[in-house]
Amino acid sequence: MKDNKLFSMDLQMFAGERGLLSKGTKLGYKAGGGSTYTDVKGLQSTPEVGGDPEQVEVTDLSDSKKRYVSGLQDVDTLEFGVLYDSAVFGALETLQSNDTSVDWELAFPDGSKFTFKGKPTVKMGGAEVNGALAFTLSIVVSEGPDFVPTV
Repeated sequence: MKDNKLFSMDLQMFAGERGLLSKGTKLGYKAGGGSTYTDVKGLQSTPEVGGDPEQVEVTDLSDSKKRYVSGLQDVDTLEFGVLYDSAVFGALETLQSNDTSVDWELAFPDGSKFTFKGKPTVKMGGAEVNGALAFTLSIVVSEGPDFVPTV
């Protein structure tokens, strides 16, 4: 029998412009002026990031149809799904108890990221037979989110 060698490959190299696999996406936080982000372990899902601008009506009495201009962008609360781990849940609950804004970074496998500031809250998910325990991390955004492209 021949001696076959297997080589590992980075399949992302073949992704081209067709998309990016979400594997390796990370959410991190730093509180109290720290210099490095602490990863939120067990991240399962991320929300849409950004927001739609409000519509401001600018119709006057000479118009036959309503007219609008773009107003301020409304950023929703960001909700992340996280697998339950008592240390992770406890650390995030401590941040919630401190009631202060925290720096956050949502980083993607290609190096691009969103940075924002906001107050976290955690909510334990329901339990079910043969199901993994999980919780929701909600962040009320006070600054950002700002997109930082890959360099």
